[in-house]
Amino acid sequence: MKFREIPTAALILGVNVTDHDLIFKSLTETLQNNVTPYVVSLQAKDCPDVKHFLQKLTSQLMDCCVDGKSKEVKSVKTPKKTNYSMDSLSSWYMTVTQATCPKMTIKKRTTSSQWQSPPVVLILKNMESFSTKVLQDFIIISSQHLHEFPLILIFGIATSPVIIHRLLPHAVSSLLCIELFQSLSCKEHLTVILDKLLLTAQFPFKISKKALQVLTNIFLYHDFSIQNFIKGLKLSLLEHFYLQPLSVLCCDLPEAKKRIKFFSVNQCENIRRLPSFRRYVENQASRKQVTLLTNETVLKEETQLLLENLHVYHMNYFLVLRCLHNFTSCLPKYPLGRQIRELYCTCLEKNIWDSEEYASALQLLRMLAKDELMSILEKCSEVLQSSTEKHLDSTTQKVKDFLTQFQNLDDSKEEEDACGSQSKGLQKTDLYHLQKSLLEMKELRRTTKKQTKFEMLRENVVNFLDNLVRVYLLPPESQPLYEVVYFSAAHTLREHLNAAPRVALHTALNNPYYYLKNETLKSEEGCISNIAPDVCIAYKLHLECSRLINLVDWSEAFATVVTAAEKVDANSTTSEEMNEIIHARFIRAVSELELLGFIKPTKQKTDHVARLTWGGC
Repeated sequence: MKFREIPTAALILGVNVTDHDLIFKSLTETLQNNVTPYVVSLQAKDCPDVKHFLQKLTSQLMDCCVDGKSKEVKSVKTPKKTNYSMDSLSSWYMTVTQATCPKMTIKKRTTSSQWQSPPVVLILKNMESFSTKVLQDFIIISSQHLHEFPLILIFGIATSPVIIHRLLPHAVSSLLCIELFQSLSCKEHLTVILDKLLLTAQFPFKISKKALQVLTNIFLYHDFSIQNFIKGLKLSLLEHFYLQPLSVLCCDLPEAKKRIKFFSVNQCENIRRLPSFRRYVENQASRKQVTLLTNETVLKEETQLLLENLHVYHMNYFLVLRCLHNFTSCLPKYPLGRQIRELYCTCLEKNIWDSEEYASALQLLRMLAKDELMSILEKCSEVLQSSTEKHLDSTTQKVKDFLTQFQNLDDSKEEEDACGSQSKGLQKTDLYHLQKSLLEMKELRRTTKKQTKFEMLRENVVNFLDNLVRVYLLPPESQPLYEVVYFSAAHTLREHLNAAPRVALHTALNNPYYYLKNETLKSEEGCISNIAPDVCIAYKLHLECSRLINLVDWSEAFATVVTAAEKVDANSTTSEEMNEIIHARFIRAVSELELLGFIKPTKQKTDHVARLTWGGC
C-alpha cells in the first residue's frame, strides 16, 4: 500500500438492502470493541455536498468516546459557527488522540499498530446512492491528509464492485487500496435459517407446506429480506400459540409429558377433537376406542406415547430428508429441487414416492458412476452419525457396508471381458450387414445381458434409499397429534404479511362494521347507513357516480343522508347553522377521499372531480 492510498474495504452485501443496517450495526460494534472507537456511518441522503459530508463526519466523530466503558472522554464542543474542513478535523483528531492515546488498552494498541493513533473508520452504507462529485472530492482531500488523519473506508455495495469504477475515475480510484469482501447470498442465509430452526428436531415448532410457501414466496419475489422472513416465523409462532389450545404441548418432550399429567377435562376433550387423533382412534380395536374416549388417565398415557413417537418421527424424518437431498442435489436438472427447502415442501405436501419427479430421480440415480455414489454415501454417513440418537443405527451400518463393498469392488476384468466379446462379434462387412448385426447384438444384449457387480450394488443402494424414503418420509398429517406442533393457518400469514391495502380500504369504507364491530353500523347489502362515518357515506355515494362527479349533486346527496341521520327539520331555525356544519363535514370527507386516492380535481369542469377507481376496489 502506497503512502497516499486509503485502505478501503468493499463489502458486496447483495440486494437485500433491508438487512444491511443489521450487518453494519454488528460490524460497527466489532470494530469499536477490537480496532478503534472512531467508527462513523454515513448515508447518501445526509451528504448532498462535501460541506454536509464533512459536517456529518465531524459531528459523529465528536460523539465518539475513546473509553467506551467510562463514557467520560468526549470531544471538546465546537461553537455553533464552525468551519468544517479536513484541516480543522485533522487538528481536532490530533488533539483528542494525544490526550486519550495513553489510556488505550493493549488490545487496541496491537490491532492498530500500523498507526500511532487509532484510525477513523468511515462506513458509506449505500455507495451507489452517493453523489459522484462528493465521493471524488472527499477521497482526494482525505488522501492529502492521510498522514495526520488516518482513515479507513468501508463501502457498502448492493450490486457489483464495478460500481466503484463507474462512480470514480482512475485518478481517484488509484488513491484507494481496495479489498473486496463478499457476504453470503440471501438465499444461502435463508438455507441456514431453515436448517437451524425448522429442519431439526431440536425445536418442536414446525410450519406446514402452505405456510412455508407463503414465507418463502414473499422472500423470493418481494424483498429478499432475512429480517422479514424471521418476523414471519415469529408471527407464525405467535399465531400458533394464540389459535391452538393444545400448543401448550409444543415444547421439549420431557416438559410436555409433565404438562399432560395436569390436563383438565376440557383439555382432554380438545385432544379428542383433533382430526389426527380421531383417525388414530378409528384404527384401534373397539375396546381401546371406548377406553380412549372415556378414560382420562388412559388418554393422558396414550398422549404421552404419541408425543414421544412424534419426536422420534421428526428425528428420523430430517436425517433421511438430508440423505435424500444429498442424492438428488447432484442430479441433472434437479428433478426434486436444488435447495433442500424445495424437497422439504414436497415431502410436507404428499407421499413423495408417488410423484413423477421422484421416479425420474431414481432413474437418474441408477446411472451414477462409482465415484459419485461413494461421495454421496460418505455424506450420508456423516449425516447419520451426526445424530446422538440411535434410532437409525442399523441404517448407518448399512451405509458403511455399502461403502466397504464399493471400495472392494473390482469390475475392471468384467468390463474388459465384455468389451472383448463385443469386438469378437464384429467382422469386416458392408454397411447394411454391419447395421443389421449391431441391431441383433443390441437386442440380444437387452434380453440376455448380465449385470455387473457394480450395477447390482448400485441397484441395491437405490432400492435401499427408496425403502428409507417410504418408511421415514411420510407426510406430517399421517402422524397423530401433529396439530400440536404444526402451524397451518397460511391465510393468516398472507393477510398480515402480503397485505392488499386497496382491498382493505374498500372493505373499511364500504362496510365499516367489518373493522369497528359496532352493531349499529350493520346495514344491508347496497344500502347506505345513515349513521356511518362521513367518509364512508361519501365513498358509497361516489361509487354510484360516473367518471366525473358533480360536487353540488354529491353534496346534496350527502346532506340528505346525514340529515336523515341527524333527524333535523329543514324548516327549523337552526337549519342554516346545521347546513354549514354538514357542508364542512362534506368538504372534510371529500378531502379524505382525495388523500386516499379515490378522486382528484379536474380541469375539464371546475365544479367536478374525477373518479380514479373502478370495480368496487
